[in-house]
Amino acid sequence: MSGILRFVGVVNAAVWLGAAVCFTFVAAPAMFSAEMKEILGPQNYPFYSGRIAQMVVARFFVLQYVCGAIALVHLLVEWLHLGRPLLRLTAGLAAGIFALGLAGGLWLQPKLKQLHQTKYTHSESHSPAAKEQAARSFRVWHGVSQVANLLALIGLTVYVARVASPGGAPRFSRLSPV
Repeated sequence: MSGILRFVGVVNAAVWLGAAVCFTFVAAPAMFSAEMKEILGPQNYPFYSGRIAQMVVARFFVLQYVCGAIALVHLLVEWLHLGRPLLRLTAGLAAGIFALGLAGGLWLQPKLKQLHQTKYTHSESHSPAAKEQAARSFRVWHGVSQVANLLALIGLTVYVARVASPGGAPRFSRLSPV
């Protein structure tokens, strides 16, 4: 049972980090690349590249929620079932990264989506001043999102290293037969 739990924990951590690296360094840059601009056309590019990014980000956050929940359950099961000590740094990293994912997906991304919509909507309901304000706010919140993503990447790297290294001894040891 110990080997299976360890395997689940390491694979989950690897998937979590791998998804974050792939999203940050492959998927997100592709959505705002010259090729995407060529495909969408210069007139459509600013709006549609952002909308495409929002769809991919929404799915990325679902993966973040799943991996974070698995990580927390994994640590809890190792602690309760195997008697391994619950290491504060490892548990804190998992909880913190999970919390960052929740905040990003449930609070920050909807805010960015609304600002993006205001910035690019062609209607009478949004004045040029409102669009400019939305554009400024979007830049600020997008910067906050990038910083949070960088912190999550750093935290995930440390988390993977901690989960992949051999754990501590069980809290309770059995007496060995004489």
